[in-house]
Amino acid sequence: MLEYNLPRYLPSAEELPDSDETPVDNELQELIPGLLKAILLILWSERMDWLFAIDMGIYYHPDKPPIVPDGFLSLGVERFYDEELRPSYVLWDENVVPIFVLEVVSQNYRKEYTTKLDEYAALGVLYYVIYSSRRRRKPHLEVHKLVNGKYELQERNPVWLPEIGLGIGCERGNYCGVTREWMYWYDEQGQRYLTPAEQVKQEVQRAQQEAQRAQQEAQRAQQAEERVQQLTEQLRALGIDPDNLG
Repeated sequence: MLEYNLPRYLPSAEELPDSDETPVDNELQELIPGLLKAILLILWSERMDWLFAIDMGIYYHPDKPPIVPDGFLSLGVERFYDEELRPSYVLWDENVVPIFVLEVVSQNYRKEYTTKLDEYAALGVLYYVIYSSRRRRKPHLEVHKLVNGKYELQERNPVWLPEIGLGIGCERGNYCGVTREWMYWYDEQGQRYLTPAEQVKQEVQRAQQEAQRAQQEAQRAQQAEERVQQLTEQLRALGIDPDNLG
């Protein structure tokens, strides 16, 4: 998987910093991957073989600084080690290269289209995703897939990622009270998955509809009972015993 000549004795994740300690220069660098993770926590709530990390260092060599993407997804790893969770992602401990890496470009360009492209390709990251809402003449979202050691741009929105079983794309929506373009996960038919707030709203609406149907059923039952009572009184007025109609 990795072709580095690593030392015999290697530090553990607990001994390595969790990030490069560089503060984000835009809230979107936290909110966009945070939304993707929040959706996954619902979609894959029963699965324990994945990790979506935000601003976590990926260590590939103990003597070199980590690569710290805005977000990344690994499949086939333990969801949790223990209640302390992971302080960092160490490749020689995990033995799994992230399958998906996300970089959110803000006002401070950080070599997302050059150096990082080469770094992630060298690591063997299958999907390298770049999002920049400031681009005017090119798509805001770029999904690069590693093919024969080189990244190839997938020119669609959303882009289906068969190895993950999800699509990735962007469209306008509302998250944390902000209406703008956000990144979402999609199904194979191109339908986007709901955010946690949208799911709660949908469940509330469904519950309200069920309560309304139950209320309507109760009203119909009451009306039917009242009609039976009216007919019974009419029969008695005609001298007919409603209890002996057979």
